[in-house]
Amino acid sequence: MSDKEFAQPDKSLYSPNKKGVLGRALAPVAGFGVTFSTLFRPAVTEQYLPHKPEQKTPPRPRYHGMHRLNRYADGLEKCIGCELCAWACPADAIYVEAASNHPGEQYSPGERYGRVYQINYLRCIFCSYCIQACPTRALTMSTEYEVADQTRESLIYEKQDILVPLAEGMLSTPHPMASGTTDADYYRGNITGPTQDQVDWVKQERPDDPTINTARVVTGAKKEDQH
Repeated sequence: MSDKEFAQPDKSLYSPNKKGVLGRALAPVAGFGVTFSTLFRPAVTEQYLPHKPEQKTPPRPRYHGMHRLNRYADGLEKCIGCELCAWACPADAIYVEAASNHPGEQYSPGERYGRVYQINYLRCIFCSYCIQACPTRALTMSTEYEVADQTRESLIYEKQDILVPLAEGMLSTPHPMASGTTDADYYRGNITGPTQDQVDWVKQERPDDPTINTARVVTGAKKEDQH
């Protein structure tokens, strides 16, 4: 090998620039340049009044706020209790305990669902690693940022605190999956709402369920476009 392959780079590329006499004299106060430049600028104050939400400044659409556990269009939960979010959390702020689905107790597509889901907001650093690890997009982050509270216990959120409520047309759980579908159909977005079979099952098991009358029944799973 030639000596050129081991030649050292030019020192001017990595050595500090030498300052002159004036530069060395002003160096102690150079760090206050930003401070001095903002002394005479007008202050910008954003009002925050919890009792007047219309005056709050809305955050950016992609702001990482409090977590939400989402549902499919028929009401089944997206969380399958895989615990990948808990493994990905660098602050150990998430605790998940899974349970098996049964024919009369189906909360999510597939074999399991998240029976226990806790987020400790005393530890959470809102890094969004958990939502990146979620394989079903069950866990997302909202723009809600008001997390402060008076006690430590109130900052440990349970599943019922972060599970999104039923949207209009959904059927409350538990109930079976749409007839003739698999969990893959749910993951692909082929389920657009509860079917009549699901409504009939809930009507038989829970005749007083109020979502029976408000469920928006669809004919079946949406088929993928054939190319």
